[in-house]
Amino acid sequence: MYRLTVDGNETYMIIMRGVFSSTLAIHRKYDLKGSTVDRQASDKEKAKDFPTFKDQDFLKENNKIYVGAEAKQKLLTTLEHDVEFLAKLKLMDYSLLAGIHDVAKAEQEERERLEAEEKNGFHEDEDSGSGETFTPPDSPMNVSPALLSSGECDLSEDLYAIRASDDSPKEEVYFLGLIDILTHWGARKKAAMAAKTVKHGAGAEISTVKPEQYAKRFLEFISKAVE
Repeated sequence: MYRLTVDGNETYMIIMRGVFSSTLAIHRKYDLKGSTVDRQASDKEKAKDFPTFKDQDFLKENNKIYVGAEAKQKLLTTLEHDVEFLAKLKLMDYSLLAGIHDVAKAEQEERERLEAEEKNGFHEDEDSGSGETFTPPDSPMNVSPALLSSGECDLSEDLYAIRASDDSPKEEVYFLGLIDILTHWGARKKAAMAAKTVKHGAGAEISTVKPEQYAKRFLEFISKAVE
């Protein structure tokens, strides 16, 4: 944790390590809280180049995170310890950020990139007549083709990576981590819970609930989402 003081005003910050890979492209991402009320990406969000989808989107797409029984148990055990600690501190409203690297899509993107480079290089030579070889600019992501094509990752760097299990319908690499962990269960959140309960009804799966209830529902949702 860091403290920043400007003109006598103190601000506390926590700097967290990025969940996603620095080498593997993320093709789809979800922010999962375990709530189903107002938990879908808006049209404005979907129009973005890299939108963040939510719980309802995940469910409507019949998605699953296929990691196998052993990896699932390790993941759930870690999350149980984490959310138990957060609940004791009266913290809630956190999410599981899930990024998905699609290996087949990455391989297709790499083939298209190489084809485009060859095509551009051919036209450049033909037009200039100089005999010089066209050199494409470096990729802005500095991604290694070998990593993209195979879905391999450096676990010393990609701490949140989990490869899909062998029986997964698609070859994928998942990047999973808790985010937004500093929302305190105080007067503001209690008022929000009361307002949402009046609006949606007592049985609705609203996101704003007591920390213990939030933790229990979150774990139940993730347990069903992971296979």
